[in-house]
Order: sequence, then C-alpha cells, then structure tokens
Amino acid sequence: MTNQTTSSNAPTLPRRKLGRTGLDVSILGFGTAPLGDLFARLDDTAAISAAERAFALGVNLLDTSPLYGHGLSEHRCGTAIRRVPRQDIVLCTKVGRWMDPFQGRGDGSNFVGGAPHRAVVDYSYDGTMRSVEQSLLRLGTDRLDLLLIHDVDVWTHGADMIEQRFREAMEGAYVALDKLRSERVVAGIGIGVNEADMCVRFAKAGTFDTMLLAGRYSLLEQPALAEFLPLALQQGIGVMLGGVFNSGILATGAVSGAKYNYRDAPPEVMQKVARIERVCAAHQVPLPTAALHFALGHPAVASVVLGAHNPQEVERNVAALSSQVPSALWRDLKAEQLLDAAAPVPA
Repeated sequence: MTNQTTSSNAPTLPRRKLGRTGLDVSILGFGTAPLGDLFARLDDTAAISAAERAFALGVNLLDTSPLYGHGLSEHRCGTAIRRVPRQDIVLCTKVGRWMDPFQGRGDGSNFVGGAPHRAVVDYSYDGTMRSVEQSLLRLGTDRLDLLLIHDVDVWTHGADMIEQRFREAMEGAYVALDKLRSERVVAGIGIGVNEADMCVRFAKAGTFDTMLLAGRYSLLEQPALAEFLPLALQQGIGVMLGGVFNSGILATGAVSGAKYNYRDAPPEVMQKVARIERVCAAHQVPLPTAALHFALGHPAVASVVLGAHNPQEVERNVAALSSQVPSALWRDLKAEQLLDAAAPVPA
C-alpha cells in the first residue's frame, strides 16, 4: 500500500495507483447505491452525512451511477462533493442508462424511493453522451474522473440479449468514452459489471483503464482469479471490487435470511459461510473484517467499494481495515479448501 493521506484533519487511509489513470485512490471506496434509496428510504441529511464522514476518514473514491435512485444518488453526491475541494475527490459514475423525466418509474426497481424518472437502457454513442451530460448536471460538476459502462452482463440483460448489448456497448458507449478520455473530460474509462467473464471480453476488445467487478472475487468465491485478474495485471487495468460481502452474507454470517446475490442464500452457500465463520472465530477475526482484507490481497486490486447508509457504517468499515488479520487465518482457510489455493493473501 502506498501514498497515504496526509491531511491533519483525518486518519491516514492507504492509497493505491488505479491502473493507467494516474489517479491514487483510497483502498476503501464509498459506494452510493444506498444513497439512491436501495431497499430502504434515507433522508437527505443521513445520506449526505455518510458521504461526508467517508471523506473525513480519508476515503477519496466516490462511486455512483444514474441508476441508483434514478438520479437521486448523483444529486446527493453532488451536494456532498461541493463541501470539499473538488480535486480531493476521485469521482466515478456510469453510462448505459439515461433518465427520462417525462415517464413514470415503472415497477420492479429495488430503489424504493428515488426520482420519479424512467431509466432508459441505451449503450449507443448518443445515449452515452446524453447520460454523461445528465450526470454532470446532477453532480454539479464540470468534469468526471472515471466513467464506466454499466451492467453489460448476463445477470442484467439475460443470455438472449448479451451479444447485442456487448456489440452496442463497444460500437457506441466505448467510442464515446474513448473520445471523452482523449479530450481529458475523464481521466479513465472502464466497465462496471457482475461477471468476471465479461471483464475479460471487454479487456480483450478495447483499451480500458479500470474495471469495477461486483461479487466475483470475495472470501466466498474467486471466479475472477483464473483469468480476469491476471489479465488486468498484464494490461495495467486498475481493479475496483464491489460486492465483497456477496450481497450481505459475508457481513451478517450464515444467519436466517442471509442474502447472497440479492436473494436468500441457498443451503450450500450457507454451509460454506458457516465453515468460513468457524475458522475466522478460531482466530478471533470478525467475518466481514476477513472479507475486506482478503479482497485487497490481490495485487491487481486498487480499492474495495463499500456502500453505507449512515456515518456509523462508514466508521465500522474503516475500523475493519485498520485491524490486523493473522496470516495463519489464510493458511487454515486454504487447508480446509475454503479458499482457492492460488489466491494471494495480504502480507
């Protein structure tokens, strides 16, 4: 870990280089899906205070998206970033959807509050530029640091549509983002998806600076280990990891109602997590602390992006990163075949 923060007003939080972007990002990023009223409504004060607390504790990476609350998250992020020097924040948002203010929300969204606008899936060049313009207005800024093509994966669009969406993204959104990068509107471009295989496809199809992968490299499962993470190292792609608690179960443990991939965890996942918990308990390490430290153990990973509903959750996440994890924990997890034997672990 390199380049620690030096502000006298905040604890140091290590930073790492983010691929080829030239940016240094805190090893803990602030994910703002909860600020879009994901599963629960937040009042503005609590939402904005969570972001402010993250900044005060040395977090400089802010990840958002038009999808989060159909614009609400970006509005709240815009308020938060206006309270700190803009150059102190690495601001990341996404493209692939723009918001139609003349259409109702529709049904089926996990964002229970948010703006009353319809999300329009659009990976075209013009749709991407429209999305970027809307984001700049909602965020109240004249530049973005990172732009990611969002949700081009089977999880979102289904197997029947993925080839069409991939083609649209490379022929439209990628061309637009590459232009914005060349014009220095953004420092880096990438993708944000839920599947390691799609990261590999994009990495081989274009020149990307960073990728945000959710859920596929965690203490529970490591499908990104075989191909994507080595490829990221080879190409100099800075990796951000989301979903390192696999939608909750690595934070709560194998309790009744534990979530995995946004659904109730199946029995085989519950059983594996329970076994991981027992090893962690033997070393007196909380399960979520082990999950956070493990995710940062791979050299391709620059930052772990975690959401929070309030300042207290931010404080817990920072505290977990500040604690020590004995190397014997990783050895025992591998010995019990609960962790891929090839997975690098924190020193």
